[in-house]
Amino acid sequence: MDINDTIKQQLSENPILLYMKGTPQAPQCGFSAKTVQALMACGQRFAYVNILDNDELREALKVYSNWPTYPQLYVNGELVGGCDIILEMHESGELQEVVDGAAEATEDSSGG
Repeated sequence: MDINDTIKQQLSENPILLYMKGTPQAPQCGFSAKTVQALMACGQRFAYVNILDNDELREALKVYSNWPTYPQLYVNGELVGGCDIILEMHESGELQEVVDGAAEATEDSSGG
């Protein structure tokens, strides 16, 4: 499987997916830490990928997303944005709506 297939598979399997530096429990940069805090405040489960564990993925994702920096938040396979956008959305309440919508769609499709 090539790296773009890996990215597509990760996005299709995880309705809320954060590509970040480090992990939610131990972010490796301030931008990732702030993004995780905003996401966690929404109260929905989300998946993450530590891009520091895979150089090939880290570089390929920049091309795939046409977004040069991390973190990158995807909801339902679509790039939402990076730290600044996520924080703005969190402040306005829009982030809550987006992640709640993705979580509800997942529950509906899984029958739970």
